[in-house]
Amino acid sequence: MVKLAQELSTRQEGKGQQLPKTPAVLNQRTSQGCFKSSGDLQPVKNLTYNSISGCAELTCLPAGYPVGGTTGSNQCWCGRSYPSKSDLVDDSECNFGCSGYDKEACGGMDTWSVYNTGITLLVKHLPEDETTSSKPSSTSISTPTSTSTTASATATPTDTPTSEPSTSDGGPNVAGIAAGVVVGVVVIAALMGGGFFYMRRKRNREIEDEHRRNAAVSSFIGKAPGSSAGSMTDSRLDPVLAHRRMSDGSIADNQDYSRRILRVGFLHCSFRTPD
Repeated sequence: MVKLAQELSTRQEGKGQQLPKTPAVLNQRTSQGCFKSSGDLQPVKNLTYNSISGCAELTCLPAGYPVGGTTGSNQCWCGRSYPSKSDLVDDSECNFGCSGYDKEACGGMDTWSVYNTGITLLVKHLPEDETTSSKPSSTSISTPTSTSTTASATATPTDTPTSEPSTSDGGPNVAGIAAGVVVGVVVIAALMGGGFFYMRRKRNREIEDEHRRNAAVSSFIGKAPGSSAGSMTDSRLDPVLAHRRMSDGSIADNQDYSRRILRVGFLHCSFRTPD
């Protein structure tokens, strides 16, 4: 009797009017009717100034939920499916005016005003055996998980092949590594030895070429002055010999070499008398 009196009083005042069910429209909030169960809807928050727009458009829609619902005048619920079709009741069962705008109905006594938030048109009703209780124990709802994240979490991981060579017992190929190191050392030593012999041979060749050039120059200009007794140098041009007399009988000429030098000699004559 109390519930009936409350309903009659609300209708007389023109408050708590449940919007009739309409087909869902993309990017637009639409009423899906009054239900006696919450389905998979979960309570999100209690709004002091609750309304259909404040719950469906400002709370459920930004969180990525395609379904929003109100009950008890100030409670906002969100979910991903409509309640079961068998739980759909007359619109008069949702007769509590919203706490923020009482001309609209925000559910009723154990009833929910359900809306499509406009995210998608592919929203289904829960099957009959999945209808949840009208009083769920949970008081909050977690952030929705995207389909791609769920798929990646359930994917079976594959083993990543290793790039290291292994032997039959699973360990690294030690013999192959050692052989590679030895070959590398031999190659480096051969390169260093070849470079050393090349530089040495080049140096010897340069020395031989220098000797050949010196010998060719010497043979071209003759023997060096004063190198032997058979020198072609005039002794008169020697400053040491210039102060010496050429012979015991020579006459000094004040070192004037432009004139001939007078030489005095002695003729030894012998006379033989006839017998």
